[in-house]
Amino acid sequence: RWMMYWIVFALFMAMETITDLLISWFSFYYEIKMAFVIWLLSPYTGGATLLYRKFVHPTLSRKEKEIDARIVQAREHGYEMMVRFSKRAFNMAATAAVQAAAKVPG
Repeated sequence: RWMMYWIVFALFMAMETITDLLISWFSFYYEIKMAFVIWLLSPYTGGATLLYRKFVHPTLSRKEKEIDARIVQAREHGYEMMVRFSKRAFNMAATAAVQAAAKVPG
């Protein structure tokens, strides 16, 4: 139940950044937003569960293969970046050590 709430709430917060800019001038906007969050959170209404099961879960299920492929791609790309930056850092450290050793008299 809480996982569904936090996922729906995170999506709401992401969309809120756009809607705040566009419709924050609307009368009772902040009151409606607060009522919506209470509706999401309330165990009596089950708002987050309803939205998750009706919209979020079907969307994630349809795009599961694409999401998995992007995760694998990000993991491979992240590993390559880590190796590249590690090599660069070691080269910079070695260069700095050689320069420091060259400056020491005697």
